Amino acid sequence: MIESILPFIKLSPTVKNALHHKLPVVALESTVISHGLPYPDNRDVTLHMMNAITESGAVPAVIALIDGCIHIGLTDDELEMFAIRSDVLKISRPDIAYCLATKQLGATTVSATMICAAYAGIRVFSTGGLGGVHRGAETTFDISADLTEFSKTPILVVCSGVKSILDVPKTLEYLETQGVPIIGYQTDRFPLFFTHSSNHGLTQSLNNSYDIARTAEIHWELGLSGMVVANPVPEYASIQDDIVERWVNEAVDQLNENNIRGKAVTPFILSKVSALSEGKTLHANKALLISNARLAGQISASLSALSLSDTSSVSEFNAKEFSRERRKG
Repeated sequence: MIESILPFIKLSPTVKNALHHKLPVVALESTVISHGLPYPDNRDVTLHMMNAITESGAVPAVIALIDGCIHIGLTDDELEMFAIRSDVLKISRPDIAYCLATKQLGATTVSATMICAAYAGIRVFSTGGLGGVHRGAETTFDISADLTEFSKTPILVVCSGVKSILDVPKTLEYLETQGVPIIGYQTDRFPLFFTHSSNHGLTQSLNNSYDIARTAEIHWELGLSGMVVANPVPEYASIQDDIVERWVNEAVDQLNENNIRGKAVTPFILSKVSALSEGKTLHANKALLISNARLAGQISASLSALSLSDTSSVSEFNAKEFSRERRKG
């Protein structure tokens, strides 16, 4: 870790122990808690994600900004705070220093979580969906900082593609321009968050966590970018794309009527789509978040197994021990 960054980093005891012993760790963002899901789903789904990572043989590390420090690994009380407080800033790359300097609560988006995870030496991050190129970006230039972060920060991000509220073809073109590989997990089609598959093909597809980990290891040995692993929403929770598109179009019309811009766009549209779907999109969102966390844990464990000559310490780590330690921290 860079010495100048150390004063701003606070590792939980469990995460510190895991990193010290080179155990697999998976980063989780905090925006999904503060801005992504309603209470108490935000808290409960996060706990399910953490359990899925633990069961996969890795250690979860929720990342957030608290009192001038980047916290990597939160206590139960801190999770609850982010789940219920309404004054939490939504933090992307440009906001990190301001939030730390003013000592406000900050929930990290994909780009900010990637940066903070890299500071701590965490290489795998699980989220729901990436930000992307917004519809009408040729006029508004509204492009998520998530996309440019991949060219700067060598982190592997497990997600369920991008939300269909975005301009998907332009998003894929942008990632290709940035040199970001997209690996489909057991699929050669790019998933659309709520929808298991799409008409957008992928040129790279792998079927297990070991092959993904080996590819990532080579990718980083060559000094290349971050990576996307696209893990489709479980089929039982998938919603037909044309149905989602109808809900999205109606939500976008309301968005334009209310002249909503910037960081408020995605939460507004997701809230409207959830209402129009009568909860179906919320069900899909929760299912894919847990599924992605599980896969991320498996990939992180495979990366650790590849990098350690003696992997016994990884296999000896168990979920019950982690649970006890996390509650202490």
